[in-house]
Amino acid sequence: MTDWTPLATTGDLQPGDRRTAFVDDEPVLLIRIGDDYFCVADACTHDGQPLGDGPIDGIEITCSRHGARFNLTSGEALCMPATEAILSYEVQARDGQILARPAKVNDNRSATGGAGQIDGEVSAEPAEESRPASEKTGPPDPDATSGDDETADAVEMIESLREVIDPELLINIVDLGLIYDIRPEHDKVTVDMTLTSPACPAGPQLVQQAKLALEKLDSIETAEINLVMTPPWTPERMTDDARDKLGIF
Repeated sequence: MTDWTPLATTGDLQPGDRRTAFVDDEPVLLIRIGDDYFCVADACTHDGQPLGDGPIDGIEITCSRHGARFNLTSGEALCMPATEAILSYEVQARDGQILARPAKVNDNRSATGGAGQIDGEVSAEPAEESRPASEKTGPPDPDATSGDDETADAVEMIESLREVIDPELLINIVDLGLIYDIRPEHDKVTVDMTLTSPACPAGPQLVQQAKLALEKLDSIETAEINLVMTPPWTPERMTDDARDKLGIF
């Protein structure tokens, strides 16, 4: 394995500080959280955006451009639009220096890194579990969404919503699992819809297109779209077809 690369001295970073550096000519981001150091590749796997200015919550960092979120210990991609992990690095604090080297990659193609303790020991923290997905995956079940006499209308609504395409992923919002619930009542329908990330720049566009798609139906006079973030969206909500298109197995 590659030798350890010095990135900084222990006095260079205070808790909450971060700095960019290079390991084997690859840009990395070194972060200090409390007495622990984390090191990950400084590039979002979605579009290559540097992560250096992204907000940090616990041991997760969010890309400031499109909202993809990654675990700082394992590099795991926690939400769309990213589907691949970033490379994580093993970190040591030794003889007053902070050192890093690429972590091993497991069979699931996610790097297994660790947080370096300020006293020089390396802690092999397990990856934080992904946030829970909704119990239901894929599009709403028309039979569960409405009564027997309204099932046909519900199917028509779902097919209409399939016309709304996420401009970045090029997959419709139904197969992405963004539609949580459809509640028709006479000539009005209320839809609970989410986004792949709260920071999704296409959010307002998708909500408006969903509303227009439903109101084009003869049976719908008014469509109300409720944007919800609970439960948070995860890739497990996607249909098998959407997974295939994105190369997620």
